[in-house]
Amino acid sequence: MSERSPSYGPSHGAANGSSYGSSYGAANAPSYGAGYAPAAPAARAKQPSLAQLRAFAAVAEHLHFRDAAAAIGMSQPALSGAVSALEEVLGVQLVERTTRKVLLSPAGERLAGRAAAVLGAVGALLDEAEAVRAPFTGTLRLGVIPTVAPYLLPAVLRLAGESYPELDLQVHEEQTASLLDGLAAGRLDLLLLAVPLGQPAVTELPLFDEDFVLVTPGAHPLAGRRDLPREELRGLPLLLLDEGHCLRDQALDICREAGRTDGVPGTTTAAGLSTLVQLVAGGLGVTLLPRTAVQVETGRNARLATADFTAPAPARRIALAMRTGAARAEEFTELAGALRTALRELPVRVAGAPGAGPGGAPAVPAARQGTGGGAGPSGGSGGSGSS
Repeated sequence: MSERSPSYGPSHGAANGSSYGSSYGAANAPSYGAGYAPAAPAARAKQPSLAQLRAFAAVAEHLHFRDAAAAIGMSQPALSGAVSALEEVLGVQLVERTTRKVLLSPAGERLAGRAAAVLGAVGALLDEAEAVRAPFTGTLRLGVIPTVAPYLLPAVLRLAGESYPELDLQVHEEQTASLLDGLAAGRLDLLLLAVPLGQPAVTELPLFDEDFVLVTPGAHPLAGRRDLPREELRGLPLLLLDEGHCLRDQALDICREAGRTDGVPGTTTAAGLSTLVQLVAGGLGVTLLPRTAVQVETGRNARLATADFTAPAPARRIALAMRTGAARAEEFTELAGALRTALRELPVRVAGAPGAGPGGAPAVPAARQGTGGGAGPSGGSGGSGSS
């Protein structure tokens, strides 16, 4: 230790020593009142508390202990003690106390902004947590399969806009396998798709069942039938979607249930239902459409016709799907109920409505509902759930 260096404690050496009076250490160090001996910087063993930061920020704003204490609802002695405790933790003097006024020390002026920023960040954290706790606020990432999106999204988006204006709904149209991956990874929050899925970590919230309709060229012998036996599918040139679409798997299941044993030739396929019905209009075959898609896809083409199956018609079930145990499970269940009401205008059997079948049952993990291939809702195909 240099002969002229004062004793600072174990963390200070002669190299940075200097005489003390009105200054401490470096030239820009704060001025201290008589008799004040700041503690040596701690080895981060203690951290400032929010109460200490709040007290200091109030004093920095009001420059008056009484006014600062009143502003944050704290007694004046408690506020003074909190500021003193913060000075002890930080190892610097933050304020200069006189009988007439309070002044910020240079260190106090420098750290006041930091304290305000920390308190602002904590406030933002609390606001975000409150938003999360409040249902139907923040972001909801909804995944939808392509054979549902064009026909249900108008009703879904209208419901969101009218009933949940604070909800930031983000829609992702993908095939089932990609949607399930996104749900498991947390990239998506909720799915709208055909079920059952056979996924043990996914809970399904049934919305409705809908029949399949046979779409034919306008001059086809089966056009306009309202009592079509499923067995007619055994010999028809059925056009299908590409591999990966759950609707393709459902159509194949229906054919197998109808007794078709030779499979379906895959020489012509389509990536979407719009292309599929145009192939039918061109005379390349027939196809199956879910009833919600019929008006959109066939209503504008006079060269197309439809035929209805005898009851019970082959059908599919559409549901919301969420991670089992999801933090927003209550919110998603409420949304499913609102959607059931909003979708009553569509040609479907809404879950829970008279004649809807088992779709009105409480939400259950998907794995408990089976994996499809057998009889689905209303005796129809439930889909394979493999896409």
